[in-house]
Amino acid sequence: MKENSITDRLWSSMETKGVSKAEIARAVGISPQGVGKWFKTNSISRKSLELCSEHLGVSLTWLLTGKDIAPNVSAALESNAEYAGTFDPWDSKTPLSEDDVEVPFYTEVELSAGNGSVVQLQNDGPKLRFSRNTLKRQGVEIANAACVTVRGNSMEPVIPDGATVGIDTSKTEVKDGDMYAISWDGELYVKTLTRKPGGGLRIRSFNIDEYPDETLSKEDAAEINIIGRVFWYSVLM
Repeated sequence: MKENSITDRLWSSMETKGVSKAEIARAVGISPQGVGKWFKTNSISRKSLELCSEHLGVSLTWLLTGKDIAPNVSAALESNAEYAGTFDPWDSKTPLSEDDVEVPFYTEVELSAGNGSVVQLQNDGPKLRFSRNTLKRQGVEIANAACVTVRGNSMEPVIPDGATVGIDTSKTEVKDGDMYAISWDGELYVKTLTRKPGGGLRIRSFNIDEYPDETLSKEDAAEINIIGRVFWYSVLM
């Protein structure tokens, strides 16, 4: 069996350890119905995941990313964005390898994974390096790629506060369930989007315990400016 999401890996760990929903609910301090909601919505707060990790004796890093070794499990994170570890900016004096390309890193623009961040003046001095193959795998043209920092906890545990995300500014049509950078009422966010019947839009955070879904009417959804689709993210563990 291949686990494709955080909740898949959590469920696999519970089965391996023989831990029921009721037991994990007691360990976390919520109701069994709350635990059931994790698996129904594929969303869980970082705090709850940390408590599950401690109770099950399973690596938090593996639950988050599928990158650690875990018994009887092989996994990759379910997301339209590709996890690629941490990256540092290079300056213009650092030579490029044949497979490297430079992507602008906007250090003065922060996307909020919380209650919003006012749009600030862009500064495209530093760069982040990507393999051409990485961009090609994600279907991203170099000219359309940009990187920014995410602030807030609404997209935890997938994208924690301070993570960097890569955005494909050519992808502005909503593909249900994918992550996008959006501008809404003059503020920037990174959220997952799903189209609703009649032209509406559902805005979802991974940390659904603290940030419930917002469902917009067709008229309100028209006020959303989609900056681009998130294709990559990097986090500090």
